[in-house]
Amino acid sequence: MEMDDDERFNVGPVVSSAHLANSEMPAVSEMEFAIAMGNHAFQRWMTRCMDAAGAAGMAPLEIQVLHLVHHRERPKTLADICLVLNIEDTHTVNYALRKLAQRELIALGREGKEKTVAITDEGARLCQRYGKVREALLIRSLKATGIDPSEISRLAALLRAMSGSYDQAARAAASL
Repeated sequence: MEMDDDERFNVGPVVSSAHLANSEMPAVSEMEFAIAMGNHAFQRWMTRCMDAAGAAGMAPLEIQVLHLVHHRERPKTLADICLVLNIEDTHTVNYALRKLAQRELIALGREGKEKTVAITDEGARLCQRYGKVREALLIRSLKATGIDPSEISRLAALLRAMSGSYDQAARAAASL
């Protein structure tokens, strides 16, 4: 029996794990695959953008932490950083902070009994260079696609809301 073109190209959702898509919500598997692909592309982009900005060899977490430390130009604690980035493994953030301090992109300090980190002038300049590369290479190309910025904001809100569901499910799984 021969398939026509409509049948041949009706492949269903694009997933990486058909066994997981065989559920009450196959769209979740489709979204998970898209997140995985997007995460890898985003991490590759961050490192290449930082290379182009003049700081080769930085890991994606270091780059995220650097931008967060620069955010609003206020000192942050380790707890602040982990909370905002939704990271449980504080040692990974601590390691990123040590590497950023070695590069003199952040400065370590104290606020009462808590250790704090703040952006240095060199760290702020690097974040600005990263922003310029990002604007020239990423933002301009995204704008050219005609994507509605409000749709991007809606997607971001949906992903943040879904992260809460994943966090809750992770807590439940840990209790099994």
